Amino acid sequence: MSRIGKKPVAIPADVSVAVSGQSLTVKGPAGELQLDAHPNMTLAEDAEAKCVTVSRPDDSRENRALHGLTRSLIQNMVDGVVKPFEKRLTIVGVGYNASLAGNKLSLQVGFANTVVLEVPDGVKCDVPAPTSVIVRSPDKQAVGQFAANVRRVRPPEPYKGKGIRYENEQVRRKAGKAFGSK
Repeated sequence: MSRIGKKPVAIPADVSVAVSGQSLTVKGPAGELQLDAHPNMTLAEDAEAKCVTVSRPDDSRENRALHGLTRSLIQNMVDGVVKPFEKRLTIVGVGYNASLAGNKLSLQVGFANTVVLEVPDGVKCDVPAPTSVIVRSPDKQAVGQFAANVRRVRPPEPYKGKGIRYENEQVRRKAGKAFGSK
């Protein structure tokens, strides 16, 4: 059996879980999330032990893969409704900046026009400084996808390091033509 898949997901005291067939709803202080599990996976809630377990019908390759995946998705949902996930982005470059107006993130990153991205529902975006963007949500996938969409506008380039990068991302720098000519 999958080591991850057979481990039960513990439910904290301030989180409520509702299982109905293949559908799972998790409510907590930071929000509410819903998951429709694969038809092969069976979800079961144990009210006394305050946990959710995932089981699979057989040991086929697909079911083994889905077993651990489903359990990890449920664990991420429980963690997200307790403390939302966040990604921090840093904008590097002279004149590069970001601003937030309502649910629209405006990026000025060296193009002739301003790139405007709409913040999806369930995701909160903060701009504490013109060169810093923070993306938060209880949904881990939504945070990662929106942060990747923002980074894709102007990924960091290897010669000067300008662009949008994750906060702790290391950009490999190249020497350039001037260095190699001697």
